Amino acid sequence: MHLAYPAVLAALLFSVGVYGVLARRNVVLVLMSVELMLNAVNLNLVAFDTWLRDALHAGQALTLFTITIAAAEIGLGLAIVLLVFRTRRTADVDRITALGDPSEAAEPSAETEEAQAVA
Repeated sequence: MHLAYPAVLAALLFSVGVYGVLARRNVVLVLMSVELMLNAVNLNLVAFDTWLRDALHAGQALTLFTITIAAAEIGLGLAIVLLVFRTRRTADVDRITALGDPSEAAEPSAETEEAQAVA
């Protein structure tokens, strides 16, 4: 098997993932795009490990580590998305600008009132 086939497929997967991260506004779709990018990296790791015929199979071992990290990242990311959706009632990336309480963000703070009074 030629190395070019999995490398081109991985490049296409990674490109679709980058497009998804940059163009999508829904947080769940952004997380899915990150997973596509990680899968492209895993494909490259396994392909190069097979091509180099490494006796220790370091590429495949690193792929298992990457899959574990990706699973933890998705679990934590979805938990954060669910908590933000419960409080903000939106999963739009553009509407989520601050991590504070939305009711506190609407009220001007004392520091901003003092800064406006000085100006």
